Amino acid sequence: MLTLDPDRVTDFLKESAALDVLPRFRALQRHEVMEKKPGDVVTVADIEAEHRLTPQLEGLVPGSLAIGEEAVSRDARILARFEEDAPIWLIDPIDGTHNFTQGDPRFCMMVALVAKNETVWSWIYDPTTERIAIAEKGAGARLNGAVLQAPPPRPANEMVGQVNYGSFEKAHRGEIRSLVTSSFGGEDKLRCAGHDMLGQCLGARDFALYRRLWSWDHAPGVLILRESGGVAERLDGGAYRPRDRVKHLLTARNRETWEQVRDVLMGAGRPLAE
Repeated sequence: MLTLDPDRVTDFLKESAALDVLPRFRALQRHEVMEKKPGDVVTVADIEAEHRLTPQLEGLVPGSLAIGEEAVSRDARILARFEEDAPIWLIDPIDGTHNFTQGDPRFCMMVALVAKNETVWSWIYDPTTERIAIAEKGAGARLNGAVLQAPPPRPANEMVGQVNYGSFEKAHRGEIRSLVTSSFGGEDKLRCAGHDMLGQCLGARDFALYRRLWSWDHAPGVLILRESGGVAERLDGGAYRPRDRVKHLLTARNRETWEQVRDVLMGAGRPLAE
């Protein structure tokens, strides 16, 4: 297991938030928001935060390499760093960029350290509330220093979550949507995986189904959720590995909730989409 001082990473995140992110929250100029592709935006805050964090994190663990969301969007060959033996820093400088551009505070900054395709450390920082969640593999999770323990299940009609219906064959999506609506209390799509998984840890949310994953979007939250007692597993039975663009990841605040949601989604052998 890699050893490091997790507070150093927290300091890096707070510094970047103060210098790169918060000054532009609800103050973005038109020229500071760009499209990477239709419907997928990036801001100068994302770019500058990643530029700041990359050398700081690589300097913290000798020989480590960074894979940042914005760097990959410019040069996908950076993903080949996963094939090397070096520890990998995953950086999502602003998770929930769309929310950030709309002045919605449901965004966060996420970092994970991966060794041999296992996430061994994770951080989720919410700059607007100064909440910092940290997890070390096998050692639990904490929120602002307090032990983070996901709460027990609640009745299905009180559960709140989100489902990417693109996970299922098109012919079955309407049926599954109706089942989710009738089985659970409600849907709320946050457009921010970090807030979603942190919400599951804290009991504000119950479950989420993600169709196709990028490492920086989900690896940090998966470790924090698992270390707090939650569950993150693929519906197709495959293993979740940080470097793979895996599909159909179902997360939940505890095992009972995960199985209950799984049974609703997968009843009668509904096929998953390719």
